[in-house]
Amino acid sequence: MYERKLMAGWRDIDTNSHMGNTAYLDKAVDVRMMYFADWGFPMSEFVRLRLGPVVMRDEVDYYREFRLLDEMTVSFGLAGLSPDGSRMMLRNDILRDGKLAARVTTTAGWLDLANRKLVCPPAKVLQAMRNLGRSEDYKDLPNISSAQPATE
Repeated sequence: MYERKLMAGWRDIDTNSHMGNTAYLDKAVDVRMMYFADWGFPMSEFVRLRLGPVVMRDEVDYYREFRLLDEMTVSFGLAGLSPDGSRMMLRNDILRDGKLAARVTTTAGWLDLANRKLVCPPAKVLQAMRNLGRSEDYKDLPNISSAQPATE
């Protein structure tokens, strides 16, 4: 699995003095975008391609709290992928002191930002997806029949 170390920052903390629920989603997305940047797809490249990941569903399971300045390890892997890459289930495990603190599972696709339709990603993006580690509950997903290839 791809991993990055992060920290619970000032803006992540809610009135209960622990990391708020949307902060977990933000940390998950940050690590996903770090992964794509490491594979040659920084945000500027997605802008150039007029392509972006679009979330259809997020699920978060919480197990342990984070407080201000607590360190965390956020992993990124696949829980599912369609053969053409048009559909994916992304998995982020968020660990505190080596123990699972939260799990984010996201169902997503690729959005053509010009035509506002789901598309298959370019071959290099699909290769980056296929190179991700897979979760223990990984499953193959069906293609989206109406998805067209993205223009490169």
